[in-house]
Amino acid sequence: MRFKTLGNSGLKVSVVGLGCNNFGMKIDQAATDSVVGKALDLGITLFDTADVYGNKGGSERMLGHALGARRKEIVLATKFSLAMDDGEYMKGGSRRYIVQAVEASLKRLNTDYIDLYQMHFPDPDTPIEETISALDDLVRAGKVRYIGCSNFAGWQLVEAHYIAKEAGLAPFISAQNHYNLLDRKIEFELVPAAKKYGAGILPYFPLASGMLTGKYRRGGNGPEDGRLTVAAAMGKNLLTDANFDIVEKVTAFAEARGKSTLDAAIGWLASQPHVASVIAGATKPEQVEQNVEAGAWEMTAEELDEINKLTFRF
Repeated sequence: MRFKTLGNSGLKVSVVGLGCNNFGMKIDQAATDSVVGKALDLGITLFDTADVYGNKGGSERMLGHALGARRKEIVLATKFSLAMDDGEYMKGGSRRYIVQAVEASLKRLNTDYIDLYQMHFPDPDTPIEETISALDDLVRAGKVRYIGCSNFAGWQLVEAHYIAKEAGLAPFISAQNHYNLLDRKIEFELVPAAKKYGAGILPYFPLASGMLTGKYRRGGNGPEDGRLTVAAAMGKNLLTDANFDIVEKVTAFAEARGKSTLDAAIGWLASQPHVASVIAGATKPEQVEQNVEAGAWEMTAEELDEINKLTFRF
């Protein structure tokens, strides 16, 4: 397993992380234990969840149980800001909510600190100054080691950086966003901002909800339990001729090198200097193995240039 530094910090993370959004939704505790155990055995150190995953709280509880005594071996990342119940204050980035949210996550995760605490989505109703100040207090209290953001635009990351810098507060060291070979939009604004201001990119949906696994073919049917089959609206947006054109090019690129479409999708992300760790979900131990193997592909400059040209369309 390779490791990279997460943003402008001293924190090292495995180049492939484990996304835990399936825990408590698609798989139960026994299956979660198997997936987490395999990830630990293969050297994955970054485990990413959120308070809302698993029907609001289930993923954190299952992950905490599965890690057990091995919790201190890993970088534990979770998120806050999405609504946990119907209460007016049970969401967002206010100081009032953050103080409640972190205590609830610590309890569910069965730990006394969180390595990376991320704001899941921006909160338009709360000044970012208030959010950053509250998060800095958590860092100083030892409940959180580092803070990050998720689904922020480039300008929002820059704004947060300058507010933290001027006030001497802890900055965001990571930015977790939708990023894969079929969706490279963050390269225009967020990635340059993250590079300049010291935030490592943590891509989620690296396989485009299954489009980049090779399981979906133009004019054919995908897996019955696949995300794009179950979620018809998502499938309609992704199962397009334009996307299949790119998938077929990526597949040919990979097969010419004895690799799979999945290998190319994760290998490309893992080879990007601005990407710290690829957040890849799994419901079975063998999927963890596939993701880790794919992350071991260190593409050459020539390979990166070729696949970038094949997939660029903006």
